[in-house]
Amino acid sequence: MSTVQAVPLRRIAGFRNFWLSRAVSGLGSTITVVALPVLVFRETRSPLLVSLVAASGTLPYLAFGLVAGAIADRVDRRTLMIVTDVLSALCLATVPLAWVLDVLTAAQVVAVAFLSSSLSLFFDAGVYGFVPDIVGKDSLVRANSAIYGVETVVRIAGNALAGGLIALFHPAGTLALDALSFAVSALFIRAVANVTARTDRPGPERSGLRESVGEGLRFLAGHPTLRTMTAVGTLQSFSGGAIVGQMVVFADLGLGIRGSDGRIGLLYMAWSAGGIGGSLLLPRLRRRIDAFPLLLWVLPAGALLGLVVVLATDWRIAMAALAAWGTAYLIVLVNTMTYSQEVTPPHLQGRVNTTRRMLSSGLGVPLGALVAGSLTVSVGIRAGMATSVVSITLAAVIVWVVQLRRPTGAAAAEA
Repeated sequence: MSTVQAVPLRRIAGFRNFWLSRAVSGLGSTITVVALPVLVFRETRSPLLVSLVAASGTLPYLAFGLVAGAIADRVDRRTLMIVTDVLSALCLATVPLAWVLDVLTAAQVVAVAFLSSSLSLFFDAGVYGFVPDIVGKDSLVRANSAIYGVETVVRIAGNALAGGLIALFHPAGTLALDALSFAVSALFIRAVANVTARTDRPGPERSGLRESVGEGLRFLAGHPTLRTMTAVGTLQSFSGGAIVGQMVVFADLGLGIRGSDGRIGLLYMAWSAGGIGGSLLLPRLRRRIDAFPLLLWVLPAGALLGLVVVLATDWRIAMAALAAWGTAYLIVLVNTMTYSQEVTPPHLQGRVNTTRRMLSSGLGVPLGALVAGSLTVSVGIRAGMATSVVSITLAAVIVWVVQLRRPTGAAAAEA
């Protein structure tokens, strides 16, 4: 629990600029997440290629997760983030340019989707150590909550704007807006110059890349609490993949919301809006409850709320439960990430946290979507959605078993 009277985040110039970079870039990226699949399907009418574009958001974590973390820990993180933002802008700008020249192909769109997601992975690898450098570990909970909060807000706004922008500018044209957002983000991060403190980081590593990756893996595997919270985070990501992956099917078969009914959008919005509540609630909770004990109560609450969603037949009940479940989901997500940043040595931040993200986003999300989809086909939609509840319940059982078995004072000794 934090008892330090921290400086307000708005007074930390470096954090203000970084927060603005996330807001601007997040809005552009949210529009692109909608525009890319629309663009591919409009050009090819191929569901397979649409699936490839969707998978490009998580495949880079499996392909490059460990390497990205090791590289982020060996170079200047601010420079890495600026370079990846600039490269992302250039990468995305090739799509509207090719469209204007009438040479755009589906292969280029798929390649751009994969490359831009890969660049975002390297950017994120730098963020894990960059934010603690800017705000200090005492302010990490508030900083991460503010970052995830604004990303949730712009995600909702981006989803609302995407349809109109696609109609106005064509799907390819909207990617020019995202390219511009990455360029603006790079300028904001560049403005953080001379604010980041690195006095607690060692000099450049002399070991090879393989040894560097191994050091991060050994730290994660050897830290009991962080190891448990990583497993819990992967199970929760499995749950999120199941929920989002089956939302449209659940709305149709479970709630009777069919076709282009606008209530489908309300369900997605409720899930995202719950994240805003979580970002506001977490700093208050962490002032009173430490990171691991917090999971003892939030995970069971999430499992109960998930059960309400699965059993709901009225869309209004489902929407309210989804919003509350989204709050619990984000609390677990940001709480786990913040704890990892708090206990991980500065020179290991990239490696340890990209490994966690690789297991959650790279493995948990697509696996959850696949398992839930398979169960929906073979058994029914409520069985498919119930996989998310089972996953969260298993995570809750794990943290309670670990808590009951751990010696008194063990958590304080690990922190």
